[in-house]
Amino acid sequence: MTTQSVPTVFVVDDDLNVRASIQGLLKAAGVRSEAFGTAEEFLRSKGPDGPGCLVLDVSLPGVSGLELQRKLAAAGVRTPIIFITGHGDIPMTVKAIKSGAVEFLTKPFDDQDLLNAIQQAFDRDRVTRHQQSEVAELRARYESLTTRERQVMGLVVSGMLNKQVAYELGTSEITVKIQRGHVMTKMKAESLADLVRMAAALDLPTGRK
Repeated sequence: MTTQSVPTVFVVDDDLNVRASIQGLLKAAGVRSEAFGTAEEFLRSKGPDGPGCLVLDVSLPGVSGLELQRKLAAAGVRTPIIFITGHGDIPMTVKAIKSGAVEFLTKPFDDQDLLNAIQQAFDRDRVTRHQQSEVAELRARYESLTTRERQVMGLVVSGMLNKQVAYELGTSEITVKIQRGHVMTKMKAESLADLVRMAAALDLPTGRK
């Protein structure tokens, strides 16, 4: 396995003892980790470019854990987050979970609870990365279509028949059939339903645009 394919736990906590304790636990469990004392320090680092998750203290000096969660979300970083705190409350927990956190653990937490949460985060990250990879591949196929083929695809997945597409685009039905065939081949779609699913995954607008 390459280093980038090995999951990494990024620990962000301003308490040195907590960081050391968590890293010791992870090392014993055979899990790779990196630790940071502040959110700013984490943001200045190379960051998570491979699989993994974030074990994040809520109450950090400067940028708080919840603020870091918002910053990462705004930047399109979807690394799963496990929050840890010494004084969590119900509203804070609900807010964190609603914003996508995997778990919210109150210190002192059980080691196994943290390891279980990390495994859950790794599983979630694996699924997310697989979905992103699939969408990226679909996007590349879509980009290979000509402008007219994209128009045909948009109209076809909106439910139009070939003759309706031909009328809409001011062309012949036989031309639409040929272009539709090109779309199916380039998109590697085995059926209309398959093509509709692909369009939905790409969040494509239907119609002529």
